[in-house]
Amino acid sequence: MSSAAGAGARYTADWKSLDSRPLPTWFDEAKFGIIIHWGVYAVPGFGSEWFWWHWQGDPKLSHVEFMKKNYPPGFTYQQFAPDFRAQFFDPDQWAELFEASGAKYVVLTSKHYDGFTTWGSPHSWNWNSVDTGPHRDLVGDLGVAVRKRSLRYGIYNSLFEWFHPLYLSDKKSGFKTQEFVFSKVLPELHELVTRYKPDLIWTYGNVEAPDSYWNSREFLAWLYNDSPVKDSVVTNDDWGAGCSGNHGGYYSYQHRFSSGQPSKHKWEKQTLVDTLSWGYRRNMRLNELRDLPSIIQDLVHTVAYGGNFLLNVAPTAEGAIPPVFEERLRGLGDWLKVNGEAVYASRPWRVQSENSTQTVWYTSKGSQVYAFFLVRPSESWLKLAKPITSPSTKVTLLGYSGQLSWSALKPSGLKVELPREPFVNGHGWTLRLDGVK
Repeated sequence: MSSAAGAGARYTADWKSLDSRPLPTWFDEAKFGIIIHWGVYAVPGFGSEWFWWHWQGDPKLSHVEFMKKNYPPGFTYQQFAPDFRAQFFDPDQWAELFEASGAKYVVLTSKHYDGFTTWGSPHSWNWNSVDTGPHRDLVGDLGVAVRKRSLRYGIYNSLFEWFHPLYLSDKKSGFKTQEFVFSKVLPELHELVTRYKPDLIWTYGNVEAPDSYWNSREFLAWLYNDSPVKDSVVTNDDWGAGCSGNHGGYYSYQHRFSSGQPSKHKWEKQTLVDTLSWGYRRNMRLNELRDLPSIIQDLVHTVAYGGNFLLNVAPTAEGAIPPVFEERLRGLGDWLKVNGEAVYASRPWRVQSENSTQTVWYTSKGSQVYAFFLVRPSESWLKLAKPITSPSTKVTLLGYSGQLSWSALKPSGLKVELPREPFVNGHGWTLRLDGVK
């Protein structure tokens, strides 16, 4: 895997300098990653990972009634933590599943907005996975297992915490004070980097406070210049109000492209299997989950426009990945075993999609062009209007050993005869086009 992007460069703590850092090449080549939302919120397993906020921050009737019906008066959110036991958590089993899914990087939530850390943070006394709950270092254990599979390892870390008294005090001052930042946020970020050496840092800086409050530029300058991962680490763009889509590393999904053209800046789409929550819900229903064909279509669409695809997994409080998530991941991995050649390390082609006979998405790699079609045509052939053929043009169906015949169309394009026998799988196919423009 490639690592260094700007080896030897020194960056100053201003956005012009920081934004000039080239993105490490491994990230664009990886294309597909897994993010894991796992924390105390999996214990109630109701609503979403925002459970505490919707119960006591900005209360929702459904959450208030849930607590009244199921827990005694005076019960606190902190009392959920001992039941976050992770007794079924097997990091090697998780890593095997993620590798089988075809993912090339894995991102674990080290801290969400409730402030609970999934490693033994000395700055989060008795509110972390070593002091209570599982009594183990979840960040460290998963990192070892993931890296044994040669997958990249990243960390999600929320900068702000809903109810931390120092954050609330800084907020009350209009963010003119930074006690929360210097006593909690920055020490934890530095510890995560030096202890676990993540390949990716996925933060959320909160739109309430500017990046100057979070000291984001100073931290990134250290990260890019002097940290143990200075040449390989990738960051996102959520470093404070106004940063998203403007500053940091790659851009988040909502800033991927605006005019139907590939963004000049690398971007990533984050998406769910359970459409209603990033965290585990005990009452999720099948019709609320995305099926495999829609996930594959989303992946193809994202990659065609130059983005990375980050798919969420929501484990239970016991540390089990629900079978429905496993089924989606293994199905996606089976599809990528056949079609991954057109995904990994690909680039957007001069055309991203067309709708001549049905929707087709394109990627490219060197001189080769790939055409994805996710619905089998009703006819025995498929027309592609955009490729310009040549005498050396050759068309191959990935995963199919037989030869495909084709004929040129005017003024451009080609008509490909598809195999009569059943295709390799039922969730989409890819043509490799050699010798086309």
